[in-house]
Amino acid sequence: MCGIVGVIALNEKGKQAFPIIDAAVDTLNKRGPDYSASVQVENAAFGHARLSVIDTSQGANQPFVSNDGRYYLVYNGEIYNYQVLRKKLLGKAYHFNTNSDTEVLLYWLIEKGAEGIKELNGFFSFCFYDSLTGFYLLARDRFGIKPLHVYQDEDKLIFASEMKAIFAFDVIKKIDPLSLQLYLKFNYVPQPLGMLQHSRKLAQGHYAVHDGQKFTQEKPYYEIPYQAGEYAKDSYEQAQQKVRQLLRESVEKRMVSDVPLGTFLSGGIDSSVITALASEMTPQLNTYSVGFKDEPLFDETSYAQLVAKKYKTNHTVFSLANQDLLDELQSFLDYCCEPFADSSALAVNALCKKTKQDLTVALSGDGADELFSGYHKHLAEFMVRQGGVKNKIIKSGSGLWDVLPKSRNSKLGNLTRKLDKFAKGMHLSSEERYWEWAGLMSDENTGSLLKQPSKLFAHEKAEQMKDLVGSYDFNDYLRKDMTWVLSSDMLTKVDLYSMANSLEVRVPFLDHQLVDYVFSLPSEYKIQKGNKKRLLQDAFRDYLPEELYRRSKQGFEVPLLKWFTGELWQVIDQQYLSEELIEDQGVFDYEEVKSLKDALRSNNPNDAVANIWAIVVFQHWWLKYINS
Repeated sequence: MCGIVGVIALNEKGKQAFPIIDAAVDTLNKRGPDYSASVQVENAAFGHARLSVIDTSQGANQPFVSNDGRYYLVYNGEIYNYQVLRKKLLGKAYHFNTNSDTEVLLYWLIEKGAEGIKELNGFFSFCFYDSLTGFYLLARDRFGIKPLHVYQDEDKLIFASEMKAIFAFDVIKKIDPLSLQLYLKFNYVPQPLGMLQHSRKLAQGHYAVHDGQKFTQEKPYYEIPYQAGEYAKDSYEQAQQKVRQLLRESVEKRMVSDVPLGTFLSGGIDSSVITALASEMTPQLNTYSVGFKDEPLFDETSYAQLVAKKYKTNHTVFSLANQDLLDELQSFLDYCCEPFADSSALAVNALCKKTKQDLTVALSGDGADELFSGYHKHLAEFMVRQGGVKNKIIKSGSGLWDVLPKSRNSKLGNLTRKLDKFAKGMHLSSEERYWEWAGLMSDENTGSLLKQPSKLFAHEKAEQMKDLVGSYDFNDYLRKDMTWVLSSDMLTKVDLYSMANSLEVRVPFLDHQLVDYVFSLPSEYKIQKGNKKRLLQDAFRDYLPEELYRRSKQGFEVPLLKWFTGELWQVIDQQYLSEELIEDQGVFDYEEVKSLKDALRSNNPNDAVANIWAIVVFQHWWLKYINS
């Protein structure tokens, strides 16, 4: 696990960026605190910051160069089947000097080129470069677990694990209007877009090649092999058995490490399943939970302790007060090099910071909700499709839900918020409903909030939703979550704030063999009669304490409302959202911002809290990187 950065010169002027490569590498020191280096060749410069996990020797440091000095590789991630690939390369005239997956990957790409990516099992982003021909290959893993930001102008192409490394160079800092408006809608920038013009992310499951003469368009090497209505013939019982087998194999692959390893254990089904399987493969597994002493509604540590007791793990609970999170807020915002406003990232950051005290590698349960249908919006969509008396009652109460106070920070207020959203969603088409339920602000409000709304917003929405138009197969919704929400929100959150704490997080649920199989199964295996994640829960029912099955999914809501109307109100009102800054900045309409501030301090804040948080995160980023 590491940080990578590189510059490919497209002309002689582009080479002027090469001397900056060391400064760019320095920005990635949290991703790779163990070693850093850079190298310059004829038309390119590469840098690498290393977090040593597999073969911690100096010989495995990067940038990695072939024995003949022709080929270069900078790589972030882990290739779990590298030993298998190494055996395939034996007898091919390659001489191995290390036991690292990096060296195997380099020679595998020399041998196979872009076609070889299809045989990689792992999570990764990398650049492979042939200094003789100028050929380079950029690639990213199937589900976007590892990031790869790309900036390109007429002189150069820059790639990096984080935007802060790209900011080290002389780049045009102009906001992309479409990305900004979508960010306000969802609280993250949907991939592969980037917040800056000329920037983007390499799409998940894609690679890009350059033959030394012209830049070739990105190409997919992987898509979820799913066709609506065409499913495997496995019975439900056979599917449970196969899921157990594939997930066990996935966990086993991800237990390989030359440094201390453990698991996150939240108390939910997903992390508990991973912990149960991992505990079978190592004595006295280390497990970690974060609890919130001031927010008992969201504290799940008692359930985590049941699992830890059952599997006799070496369990640690970090009990945090709201003030602990608040104390980390400044450093949290400072690390964010592209606006990202999923507030649960504060909890992820806290967990990773504490876990890093003992570990370098942790396994998590991320990806299971998108794969097996575990979100509240999945249950809501299922209910809409089923119809019935309950839906009619909720729909008939639309006027009441509309006027009752709504907030994410109380049980009653959150229930009212959900009922209101559900009632309004029943009036929409399935694709419109997905768009609204995935977002945190209405399309109309995203436009009115901006001085210059994007002219491409409606087109982008239509493009993103066209694969859901007229769809009645629930697997289409899950696939959309896999390609939209998972990479842009959940995986971004985990990568960004695990790396902020120099911790590698592995995600067994996103082994592509498991994903491929689960998408070969009909949706009723995953959700039925309101039972979310049915297949996963039934497959591992004998593995987990029964109490885990008698509770509702909680998640964690950071107490933003308390902060925004208390300790942080002055800095929000007079600094980030002041009329002077908003008017000078020329991005937002101050009257709309003022309306959000008024809603925040009313008895019916609804999603104004999340909307203001998105603006605050953007403002902090803008002041640090754009207006600096």
